[in-house]
Amino acid sequence: MTTVLFSHGQESGPWGTKIRAMAERVQSLGCTADSIDYQGIADPTERVHKLEACARDVDDRLVLVGSSMGGHVATAAAETLGAAGLFVLAPAYFMPGYEHLTPEPPSMPMSIVHGWHDDVVPVENSIRYAARCSATLHIVDGDHRLTGNIAEINDYLELFLGRLND
Repeated sequence: MTTVLFSHGQESGPWGTKIRAMAERVQSLGCTADSIDYQGIADPTERVHKLEACARDVDDRLVLVGSSMGGHVATAAAETLGAAGLFVLAPAYFMPGYEHLTPEPPSMPMSIVHGWHDDVVPVENSIRYAARCSATLHIVDGDHRLTGNIAEINDYLELFLGRLND
């Protein structure tokens, strides 16, 4: 069995539109889905500690999914948690003032989805990160929120989970 843990972005909540849609898809595939609530926690390092604490009791194969700051958080916790895979959306890597917090590339399979028209996290940041770790990179015709790309994201997520099972 696989448990998929979602990490939301800085300005959103644990069960926003994208996470609900992705959770429905992974549940239809037989996975367990849960989402960590980081509301009220602005510091990325504190969010990483919360994810690590919440995920320690998962007695299952773990896949981390994160959006924006949640992508950064999931990446930072992935190795410690022994995740089987990492799927991130518009991850907040190499952000001005926080470059030193950009996590080292993890050793597990990784897929990044980013919008060409992202005005919060430049798409170049994901291209740069993907090149460092040979992650699969999907650049879509979307903005930072990627709400217009949910169906496409779900297809990429299903493909990613399928490859983990191969």
